[in-house]
Order: sequence, then structure tokens, then C-alpha cells
Amino acid sequence: MSADPRHVPASATEPASTGSETPDHPVTTGEAGTETYARVPEAGPEPSATARGRAPGTYPRTPETEPSATAHVRARSGGPLALRAGQAAPAGMARLGRGDGTGMALPVWPDGATPSLLEEYQVAPVPVERSGETRRVLAAALRCCWSDLTSDPWPGTPAPVDDVLSAYRALIGRGDDLMRNWAIGALRRLHDSAWLEVADGFVRLGPRCASWPPASHAQLRELMRRLPTAEETPGGTEVLPVVDDRVEGAPENAEAGASVTIPDEVDTDLLGPFDERRRAEIVAAFMAVEHAAEPVHEARFSALRDPVLRRTLTEMLERRGRVLIHDRESWISGYAAETLGAGTTSGAGVASGTGTVSQAGSALDEAERAVLVLVLIHSVAIPRADGLLPTDSWLSPFPAQIDELRRHTKLPIGELEAALRTLRHAGLVTQLKAGEEAGGYVPGPQFHRLTPQARRRLQEELILAAGPHTPLAAAVRANRR
Repeated sequence: MSADPRHVPASATEPASTGSETPDHPVTTGEAGTETYARVPEAGPEPSATARGRAPGTYPRTPETEPSATAHVRARSGGPLALRAGQAAPAGMARLGRGDGTGMALPVWPDGATPSLLEEYQVAPVPVERSGETRRVLAAALRCCWSDLTSDPWPGTPAPVDDVLSAYRALIGRGDDLMRNWAIGALRRLHDSAWLEVADGFVRLGPRCASWPPASHAQLRELMRRLPTAEETPGGTEVLPVVDDRVEGAPENAEAGASVTIPDEVDTDLLGPFDERRRAEIVAAFMAVEHAAEPVHEARFSALRDPVLRRTLTEMLERRGRVLIHDRESWISGYAAETLGAGTTSGAGVASGTGTVSQAGSALDEAERAVLVLVLIHSVAIPRADGLLPTDSWLSPFPAQIDELRRHTKLPIGELEAALRTLRHAGLVTQLKAGEEAGGYVPGPQFHRLTPQARRRLQEELILAAGPHTPLAAAVRANRR
């Protein structure tokens, strides 16, 4: 792991990938001049859009007899899985127990590794929008909700939203409206990615905070002691204004008696036969293909070059409903075709890797799918028809201008912007700036994770969307009969 003593591993998955809106990311603490900050990327690659508007504690439910690979796919695409009273977590997942016997399931990485491992190999993870504000707001929430530093951080105690914003203002030394808006946006992102639960004017620590390993708690405690409180803010200006919509008094702490049960062995049967060096190489390659923003070159990971090690890596991915995707000398992972419910999810959602299994339904709503198709038409289909893009390319340097998107959709401007924000957070689209102009949108990093089957399916769906009455569209429909 990192030699930096300030480095604290943590778990965070959706794409903004939207889909990526998902976090499986490291948490790092440090200082920049006199500014103390906490660094926490938001959900991991392929984070989930299904958490939008989710009430605290409401997560996709796990059937009693669901295959573990399917459960891992649903957890990656939809966030932590809800467990009934007494229900065990699927294989390879930790169980976060509540006081009433119910719980949640979170995937556990092999050998206790976290996506922070990517820093050692200088591999870029999926970027987080306004990551600085997101990390600082998480630090402020932890400062308010972790009331007993002698215990574990999760579940903590509920804290009013205005207390969290006051702690954030004390941390940054500013309280203007722009900072408030950024903080509110960060709270939304942290809620969507299950780092926090925000509702009724209160903030709770989300289930992903339980993934911080015990070895990191001492460093987190030291960080909490160093963070300023609202009373320490210089200048005496008012705290950030918020809408006072909280209920009378703090909500009852339903997490009393909460527990975290981590499985003793994860993939030990696969990794056990290897010596320590090769085992570490396999785990490093696993974290890279699962959490990197771009495909990783095999020259950087021996487990991608060596057929024996790569076979073990493939088996580890199969247990999680994932497959290796090979493009020349680069590798990345994507959803296995058999774990996706093509009959219940739109073609665009499935093909982009943000669709969920049939039990979970579609990760994107109708408006978001429509906007995604519109971006693909203007940034991929039209340039491809003009001979500017290769036939099999789903990444494009030709942005769909925001004015074009507004002109060709019947969605109200507010809904269009909300859909673009969701797609951007999920990694399904990326916004490009064009100097002083508004710029536009192109397909995001999640499109690297298309399997060959998904590429074909998406190609067909784009034909049906762009030219539903063309002979080519008729041939696609005839092949599907």
C-alpha cells in the first residue's frame, strides 16, 4: 500500500458513470498550506443512478436465493444491498447489521486492498465532479456525526444539515452562496453514492463509511481532532443559510447495536496457491481493471501479461459478474452478458454497463436514457456517418452542443440539466469546455467497458433511435424477431 503515512484506504461504484455515480475509492487526508482537507472520491467507477431521491436506508433488496455474482452486479450498479433480519450477506460481501436484525451487504475486495492501490501504479480512477468540495463535505459530516471517537465511525449519530454546513464553512473559511451551493451539491453526490444519507434536514453516515478498515480509524480520529469547529470560525459571519426543513428534534438512532461482519476469506482459494509477490500482482491488476477510468496497458501489470495469472484474475471477476475486455494491449472489466437483463433494461443502459440485472430493473429513467441517446446521436452517429469516426468507436472528440440538445428535446430545461448531471456523475457523458462557449457533451469513460456483445447491441439501438424508418432499422427489427 502507499508509503504516505497520511493515506487512509476506504471503499466507495455509479458511473457518474453514472452510472457512474459509484465510489470504491481511497480517502486521503492532508494539508495544503493552512487549509485542512479530506479527500474522498465519490462512488467508484460505474456508480449507480438508482440512488437518486432514495430515502435513507432504502437500498436494493437481496433475494434469499440470489447467485452471488448477480448480487455483486446489483451492488455495483445500485449500491449496498438491503438484507432481511437474519439474512446472511452473499459470498464476498460484508454484512452491516442494524439493531433490529436487518442489515446491508457491501462487496469486499481481496486481501483488504482498496482502489487507493491505483495511486501506487499511477493509474487514474474515475474522476469525481468537484472532488475537493465532496471530500471536505464528507469530512465535515464525519466531524458532526462521529460523536464518540472511541467507537467506530459507522453508524455514528444523525446531525442537522445546517450543522454539517457550518462545519464545512469553518473548514474552508468562507460562507458565501457559491460555497453553499457547492456544498449542497456535494451532499447530494455523497447521498447518491451511499457515503451519506440525507433526509428530513438531517445527515447520517452512509453504509460505505463502514468499509473504512479498523487500521485507518486512528488516522481518521486524528483528522477529526484537527478539523476546526463552527465556533472556531474567524470573522463571526453567519453560517451558510439552509432551508430549515428538519423534523422536531433529531431522528431516533435506529443504528443502535449496529455491527459490521467482514468475511474472513475472499478469493483465498484462488489466490492461495501463489506466493506473496504473484498474489499481490493479481490483486493489483484486479483493482486496476475494475476501478481505472481508462483501459490499463498490460505492460504495467504482470497479471495481465501472464496467461496463468490472467486466468485467476478472470475467475475473480466471474465471481462478481464481470469479464475482462481486451483491446489490443490494454484491458478493462465490464459486466458479463449473462448477468444483465436485456429484456428489462434499455439497450443503451445495458450496453453502457449501467443497466442492472433483471431483478433490479433499469438504472436510468426515461428522460436520462433519452438524453444519453441524444448525446450519442450528435457526438457519435452523425460524425460516424460523415466518416470522421471509426465504425466501432464509441468515444468521440465531437461534442454534442448544449444548444443542440435543448433544441432537439421536449424536456424542460431543468429536467435536461438534471439528466445531464446524472449522466455526468455516472461517467456516461463527459462535459467538454470550449473557451468561453458552453462547450458540449461526449460519451464518458464508462463506454470503455462495453463488451463486444454490448457494442453490437448499442449499435443496433442507435440505428433504431436515429433512423427508425430506414431499411437498416427494419433489418435490425427483423433479426430480433
